Amino acid sequence: MSALKEGLRFELQAQCPQTGARAGLLHTPHGIIETPVFMPVGTQATVKSLMPRQIEEDLDAKIILSNTYHLYLRPGHELIRQLGGLHKFMNWPRAILTDSGGFQVWSLSKIREVTEAGVLFHSHLNGDRHLFTPESTVDTQIALGSDIMMVLDECIEYPASREAVAISTRRTNRWATLAFAHYRRNPVNQALFPIVQGGMYPDLRRECAAELVGLDAPGYAIGGLSVGEPRDLSLEMVSATAPLLPVEKPRYVMGVGKPEELIEYVAGGIDMMDCVMPSRNARNGCLFTSVGKVVIKNARYRDDAGPLDPACGCYTCRNFTRAYLRHLFLAEEILFSVLGTLHNLRHYLDIMRRIRQAILLGDFPQHLAAVRAAETETK
Repeated sequence: MSALKEGLRFELQAQCPQTGARAGLLHTPHGIIETPVFMPVGTQATVKSLMPRQIEEDLDAKIILSNTYHLYLRPGHELIRQLGGLHKFMNWPRAILTDSGGFQVWSLSKIREVTEAGVLFHSHLNGDRHLFTPESTVDTQIALGSDIMMVLDECIEYPASREAVAISTRRTNRWATLAFAHYRRNPVNQALFPIVQGGMYPDLRRECAAELVGLDAPGYAIGGLSVGEPRDLSLEMVSATAPLLPVEKPRYVMGVGKPEELIEYVAGGIDMMDCVMPSRNARNGCLFTSVGKVVIKNARYRDDAGPLDPACGCYTCRNFTRAYLRHLFLAEEILFSVLGTLHNLRHYLDIMRRIRQAILLGDFPQHLAAVRAAETETK
């Protein structure tokens, strides 16, 4: 089955000859996405504190991510199907990617059992028992109607022994094979990505990637990162994996990263990223700017009449002072979460837009050097 029939087509527009950084167009049933792209996280069919209109008009985000685990538990994928699918349910007209829920089972469920059949777990909401299988997670995401779906994988902690990671990785590969066999029996206009695992062992990453490439998927994800490992090790695993994935398919690294890390993943040949950091940090009063982090509760901002970031053109920076934002945060006003999240996501999306422009213009190595130099100065 071709990638086009599976609801996705990737058009490579430019590639940096020195680093491998790529710029492209990802064609989906709900619009074209310019890559490299950062995807805002809308875990429970909402990007926390923002209206879909703000995400579409103020941020111009072309794709967001929602979570299969959470939506399966509440309100339920069958209800969402009955109400017209996830796009209609949350009134979002652009593309949606759903993850499989494997990471949430690992991180949220205190009681879980991994078998060859799948993952038996207890809901973090009420303790009810549920089973995720390679096939059932595909069915759940088909019901949700997302443009890009992810296979069920096993996420393993860090650190872990090589033997444990090898067993887990090979199980993930077997699950991916079952998921794709089931998926291809269902004539849907949705794409399915397998997930390269392998822990922090480059040889296991290479082994996993080589097997998954044989599935001829419309795109590939790299998972098992942001589980407590040093960031340098995350980048090393991506660098070991990305070159093994098909050039003509999009590559997605799951759950990364800090603002200064985005360009490093792009330099490693990555096209898609997501992370809860910009929205979660915003709600906790940590705001990202062109000159570093602003912890808005600090007393130094009490009478600061300047914008949050003079270099930013977002609604927050155009209209409000640091002093006002500090007041909202300390008063625990909901408006702070709105304004902070709007700014942080705009900061991330602007970073990716500048990176994309540098690749298209052939200036990526110079842009990368400038970003690294600026990062060194702030340390």
